[in-house]
Amino acid sequence: MPTVNVDKNELYQALGKHYTTDEFRELCFEFGIELEEDTSEKEMASKEVGIAKAEGLSERPILKIDIPSNRYDLLCHEGISRALLIFQEKANFPSYKVVEPADGHVQILIKPETAQIRPHVVGTILRNIKFTERSYNNFIDLQDKLHNNICRKRTLVAIGTHDFDTIKGPFTYEALPPKEIKFIPLNQTKELDGEELMNFYTITLNTKNVFIECTATDLTKAKIVLNTVVTMFSEYCEQPFTAEPVKVVYPDGTEHIYPDLSPRTMTVKADYINACTGLSLETSEIATLLKRMSLSVKAINEKAEMLVEVPPTRSDVLHACDIMEDAAIAYGFNNIPKTLPDCATVGKQLPINKLSDLVRREIALAGWTEVLPLILCSHDENFAYLNKKDDNLTAVKLSNPKTAEYQVVRTSLLPGVLKTVRENKKHTLPIKVFEVSDVVFKDNSFERQARNERHVCAIYCNKVSGFEFIHGLLNRIMDMLGVKLVSASDNKKGYFIKESDDTTYFPNRSADIFLRKGEASTSDVTKKIGSFGILHPQVLENFELTYPCSALEFNLEEFYVY
Repeated sequence: MPTVNVDKNELYQALGKHYTTDEFRELCFEFGIELEEDTSEKEMASKEVGIAKAEGLSERPILKIDIPSNRYDLLCHEGISRALLIFQEKANFPSYKVVEPADGHVQILIKPETAQIRPHVVGTILRNIKFTERSYNNFIDLQDKLHNNICRKRTLVAIGTHDFDTIKGPFTYEALPPKEIKFIPLNQTKELDGEELMNFYTITLNTKNVFIECTATDLTKAKIVLNTVVTMFSEYCEQPFTAEPVKVVYPDGTEHIYPDLSPRTMTVKADYINACTGLSLETSEIATLLKRMSLSVKAINEKAEMLVEVPPTRSDVLHACDIMEDAAIAYGFNNIPKTLPDCATVGKQLPINKLSDLVRREIALAGWTEVLPLILCSHDENFAYLNKKDDNLTAVKLSNPKTAEYQVVRTSLLPGVLKTVRENKKHTLPIKVFEVSDVVFKDNSFERQARNERHVCAIYCNKVSGFEFIHGLLNRIMDMLGVKLVSASDNKKGYFIKESDDTTYFPNRSADIFLRKGEASTSDVTKKIGSFGILHPQVLENFELTYPCSALEFNLEEFYVY
């Protein structure tokens, strides 16, 4: 949760009341935010760097308030004070307007080369704005908060604010190294490069017209960021809560006008809100509650369906459940009556989890140590490192992985356990580790196009391969599960092994595990569930292991229906 520092006296003045710390903490709790600390700039600095280095800092009181990470409209003093006034029914929600310019739209022309870096840009102009020192600082702080939150440190969106009186459109959005940009500003004689331009056009306390542009890789987030800055600080314009639009022209000639400050509409049923909260509210009562959360109910039909207007400040409202939550907050969670459930249920452990715990216990009692690697791994670790090829039909892949370490959802437990052995190879030998956890496979028969599968994996690492230890562990697990070893040629119920050609293992030193669930040899009751053997030297080299290892992995879920 982001923390916002607001001036205590300034906030209480805006709220029209001086609160005690406990009173304001209670107000924050009721609204769904949290007062972390009532402090000062000097007191905060003394805790971080010491009293000596904090000398000279302001002792003006500051409130540190924790804000939900998706409430971008509460990341500054203006947003918090406005929302709390509306929540207490001391103010009405403002109506935001886009005022068309008399002399035509300012244009931003996007050049084709930006598609490789940041293909989108949005913008607006705040006319005749009047900054005070505190509101100016709030303006800068909001941009910093947005950059560190929704903008993901400027990787998704970067905000630029400029003194519009020092520049003149139309503007072009181009992609050039800063040192290659040469430009002579309006009414100036000195040529500046890109870095000098950014300093020259930065807004000041005396700026009257602010040009705001946001370049982005994600257009949706860019529009949210632009709307947040506009709705928070357009109140200081000569015409409060107004902004001048900007026309953006894409390389293909497509034109868009920004910002879009019109409210969105969503439909929600009163029955849904009542069912979720356990209340019996009339639609008119729900409308009153939603008004306190800056949501406006515009129409109610005979089915008790409400048409709710969501303002541009509330980008966090995405579903009917968000509207329901706001209604519950306005009603007061502490005011919701405690009631007994309509039906009695008995909770119990999922059967597969119970079976997994039993297997974990038995393996641990046999002298093995459980490990818990991550479920994501690199593509090579899941395939090439195990001497396997990707058929593009098995693994769930991340569409935009941030690092090479997390590219796919594992289809085997072996990579994670082998990496654990690699990071602990300085420990005393032998290393005997195991994991009982899920792997994931693509499966079009499921709505989510994928399914989980519970596996058991164990690795024995020593100066010798220790194949007999892995084989013995398999026999012990089967004994514990009550599954008998049978011959492959028999029709009896049980498990058997056959020589394997699995490329992950050393040739002629591995076996596949088969489980027969009935008294027949048909394929529907006999199924391969796993394999074990001595790991191939290339696999060991891929995972930077110098000692021989034996491994075991099989599907535990098959025993749940055994």
